[in-house]
Amino acid sequence: MADALTVIPAGVLRNLADKLYEKRKNAALEIEGIVKQLTVAGDHDKITAVINLLTTEFTYSPQANHRKGGLIGLAAATVGLTSEAAQHLEQIVPPVLNSFSDQDSRVRYYACEALYNIAKVVRGDFIIFFNQIFDALCKLSADSDANVQSAAHLLDRLVKDIVTESDQFSIEEFIPLLRERMNVLNPYVRQFLVGWITVLDSVPDIDMLGFLPDFLDGLFNMLSDSSHEIRQQADSALSEFLQEIKNSPSVDYGRMAEILVQRAASPDEFTRLTAITWINEFVKLGGDQLVPYYADILGAILPCISDKEEKIRVVARETNEELRAIKADPAEGFDVGAILSIARRQLSSEWEATRIEALHWISNLLNRHRPEVLTYLNDIFDTLLEALSDSSDQVVLLVLEVHACIAKDPQHFRQLVVFLVHNFRVDNSLLEKRGALIIRRLCVLLDAERVYRELSTILEGESDLDFASIMVQALNLILLTSSELSGLRDLLKQSLVNPSGKDLFVSLYASWCHSPMAIISLCLLSQTYQHASTVIQSLVEEDINVKFLVQLDKLIRLLETPIFAYLRLQLLEPGRHMWLLKALYGLLMLLPQQSAAFRILRTRLKTVPTYSFGGEQPRRTSSGNPYQILQHMSGGSQVTEDGDINPNQDSKFSHHGINFTARLQQFEQMQQQHRQHSKVQAQLRSNSTSSPTQQDVQRPEELSQTSSDVNRPPSRSRKGPGQLQL
Repeated sequence: MADALTVIPAGVLRNLADKLYEKRKNAALEIEGIVKQLTVAGDHDKITAVINLLTTEFTYSPQANHRKGGLIGLAAATVGLTSEAAQHLEQIVPPVLNSFSDQDSRVRYYACEALYNIAKVVRGDFIIFFNQIFDALCKLSADSDANVQSAAHLLDRLVKDIVTESDQFSIEEFIPLLRERMNVLNPYVRQFLVGWITVLDSVPDIDMLGFLPDFLDGLFNMLSDSSHEIRQQADSALSEFLQEIKNSPSVDYGRMAEILVQRAASPDEFTRLTAITWINEFVKLGGDQLVPYYADILGAILPCISDKEEKIRVVARETNEELRAIKADPAEGFDVGAILSIARRQLSSEWEATRIEALHWISNLLNRHRPEVLTYLNDIFDTLLEALSDSSDQVVLLVLEVHACIAKDPQHFRQLVVFLVHNFRVDNSLLEKRGALIIRRLCVLLDAERVYRELSTILEGESDLDFASIMVQALNLILLTSSELSGLRDLLKQSLVNPSGKDLFVSLYASWCHSPMAIISLCLLSQTYQHASTVIQSLVEEDINVKFLVQLDKLIRLLETPIFAYLRLQLLEPGRHMWLLKALYGLLMLLPQQSAAFRILRTRLKTVPTYSFGGEQPRRTSSGNPYQILQHMSGGSQVTEDGDINPNQDSKFSHHGINFTARLQQFEQMQQQHRQHSKVQAQLRSNSTSSPTQQDVQRPEELSQTSSDVNRPPSRSRKGPGQLQL
């Protein structure tokens, strides 16, 4: 200190702390001259003493003018040192950097000015303080004073020039600081950071691409900034890096993929688009490096397939196709379980397109890695079953294809059908809305006979009798109407002549017993007309209720469809198919006379010719009524199941390998169980409600009227809305 005071006149020191800038400037010029003389003389001890004086007495002074003077003095001393300044930077720079956080904005301004002048002198030697200077500039870029910001920008440009031409800059030491600052939200700081990233990336000797994972997330974060300029700068920087990635032989795709996956779920549209675009390029370029990240990438792609923005949807679909086309192997790190987990999760997506693609992935994995997928079957099976209730028909059809692929193995086939029946049982709406679609599609994918046999086996032992009846009725309707089951119908038509048809008839019969109308339909379809007539005559009062009449109405209408054309043509030979005629007349007798179904069937029976074309010569019945032919049977002759009269045939025995006596007993036993069940249910309902009033009791004639009104077509007369035509 004493040495410095002897070197610097007291008047100079006094002017250095003056409130007037001109006096401080002149004092600084004198200090510059003094330091030059000392430098020429090589008296570095006195130079050190001068710097210490300027630091302790001025830059750290509580007086603002002293601090301003000290900063100008340090810059002047550096200029005076010229080429010798490097060895004194450890004393000069720290007090200047400390002044960047001064409460007085003018002090901060002079600190920028001082460091600018110091940097111009020392240039490359300045690099050792780069991190501290960068940190200070980062804060000053958001300074509240516009003059300070302007001075900081000038200093920033100079520092960039110095760094780009220096061979001493250490990117390894700088990256941690950059990574730390990338999460700052201040727009000025963001502009400052993007500017530095762009500048450093332009330097050939600095490998910014190798450190991209360290600040990539920060750049993506800036894409959602409220400032258009910042978004544009960040996008420009990202585009440049993506181009470099395409041209680089070595890139760390893995770390960046993790960042992109997170950003693909950003609420900001522009961020999502940029992220999915990067993922698209990574899938094309990454190769084996990305195999461990396929599941995460898929988790990002699938939601974007349903994005509200079309550009994102297009890129996501393209990426999805690219990813699915890659044939990775579990031995190479391809995690089948992780992919299945993502696909299963996306099956719960609210968007149909995403659910569809998730199913495509499961199907794809089943085709390529079936053994591995089956090991995770318990994890996905319940979700796949739930998907059968999806609101989209396309999703349901796809999930059925997946189920069919799984069910190629017998144990999985049985499991599928059991779970399917269970789902129908617990969710009546599923059976009502999607039952036909599901059953028909499974019959196409898994062989109709196999599906129906398995369903029949399960329903035969079903304890919920109400459900069993409803399910059998649904299956029967599908069997009678679906084009997909035409082969099954053809096989059943041969039940009396074909062993396979007979086996199928017997297999279905066991569960069809849950519904009288289903059994009658099955017999008509399989041309076992005598048994159909026997079943009809075995029905008792409890069996003929509203539900039965509704089913009967449907059957009568089905008899008029092309599916039963063969049956109607057989009526041309009433002498040969008397049991068919008797069965149809039996159905007619069960129908209320005022119902539409009664009129339809009666009209059809009236068209039965009074001549029999079955023999060599036509013969007319004595009365002209086809039903008159039925009376000939009372003379002791019997008609076999195919309609041929055979007086030696005992109807109690088996016909063509089918024991119809046993079948009838089976049907009657099952119907007895249903009757008992109905009585119990009625008793329970009676006990849970109060005694009905006289108005609540339905008279027999009213019940008859209700039955006759079932499915009656709408009135075209003067009746009110909703009333039925008589």
